[in-house]
Amino acid sequence: MTQPIPAEWSPHRAMWVGWPSHEELWGEYFAQAQDEVEALVRALAGPGREQVRLMIGNEEALPGVRARLDGVAGIEIVAARFGDIWLRDTGPIFSAGSAVANAFGFNGWGGKYVYKHDDEVADWIADFSGVPATRHDFILEGGALDHDGEGTVLTTRQCLLNRNRNANWTQADAEAALAEAVGAKVVVWLGDGLLNDHTDGHVDNLARFVAPGVVACPIAFGPKDPNAEVYDETARLLSETTDAMGRKLKVLRIPSPGLVLDADERPIPASHMNFLVADGAIVVPTYGNDMAGRLAGEALATVFPDREIVLSPSNAVLTGGGSFHCISQQEPE
Repeated sequence: MTQPIPAEWSPHRAMWVGWPSHEELWGEYFAQAQDEVEALVRALAGPGREQVRLMIGNEEALPGVRARLDGVAGIEIVAARFGDIWLRDTGPIFSAGSAVANAFGFNGWGGKYVYKHDDEVADWIADFSGVPATRHDFILEGGALDHDGEGTVLTTRQCLLNRNRNANWTQADAEAALAEAVGAKVVVWLGDGLLNDHTDGHVDNLARFVAPGVVACPIAFGPKDPNAEVYDETARLLSETTDAMGRKLKVLRIPSPGLVLDADERPIPASHMNFLVADGAIVVPTYGNDMAGRLAGEALATVFPDREIVLSPSNAVLTGGGSFHCISQQEPE
């Protein structure tokens, strides 16, 4: 039987992070996105924290990264190739002890964003890490799942059963595939993800395990939060669910960032749920609302009392469609 994927709060031997490397994808936000990722990796690589493997997507970006970060303790600059920085989705999902790197089919989030080299990232990371890759013959992005380390997996129907990934999948098909690939014993099916999320509702923007038997999900912040109903329905579903160990799930409600608009005044999927669990720290993305960010950090401190809560801006990274959890992938010890 396949062993469950470790919870993210388990110790890591390394943390992969993607560096904004292609100016044509970021436009006017390119420099700011690099600044935000630099702040992230410096927070991750503090004393007693992560060995960061900072993956650079093309040769043009290397001189600038080396000027910023060469010689910084705990940060290894890795020259490679990718289309964009979303390593949570294009990279492998490592098994316990990083014995196996699980690699999946990738089709650009249902064909919406297809870039050269993204379908090579999982094998490339596995090879660099010295971990044998196991290739699974279905399409899956890592951000579509969240794991408790005991065989309970969170996901959304909007994404995992979307016909633009695995066209003929039923719920039973998906559960069988996840049991074989990532050791899922219980799959918790949530409904829709955030409004205008081009990943079709990745769960790492909606609900995350924060302790055995405990799941965090947002509560609306401000009167115009466009996802208020989705948040409440998610909390209701979670509170009615039993995990793989037979526990009724407890729900920790964390303030959302509220209404965040893009340059065209459309709501975008800003989420404090895209926090990154690292050795020694929890890095929480913020989006310009200081009160919302502070309250989210205080809520997470109640379940991660042994880690520093780091609030770090992610406004420019968000313009690419995600945040800190989306651009990273851990190798468990």
